[in-house]
Amino acid sequence: MSQKALTAASIRPIMLSILAEGQSYGYAIMQRIHDLSDGDFQLSDGTLYPVLHRLELEGLIESHSATSKNGRRRKYYKLTIAGKQSLVTEREKWMKVHSMLVKLWDPVLAPAT
Repeated sequence: MSQKALTAASIRPIMLSILAEGQSYGYAIMQRIHDLSDGDFQLSDGTLYPVLHRLELEGLIESHSATSKNGRRRKYYKLTIAGKQSLVTEREKWMKVHSMLVKLWDPVLAPAT
């Protein structure tokens, strides 16, 4: 799977999880993803903002504009109740995939070839 395909498949639960930490704005979300992945996942504005817009249309996040401490106008995003519920479902799905991959890749559990 290419990095682009992996990012596309995982961006939704990643963004919901970041917003579960508290409200944030676009650039900070991109930086958090970059930091969490040790630089392996790099999102562009053209990837991030359409996902944020889609999540907002789905009622999973909501936004408001505010002036930051440095005087810049920013759009902040936060999870809604529906977003928190969706995150629980997303987490369950991804943990099942993770569990299966651990079983497949763990040399102790994997069948001998």
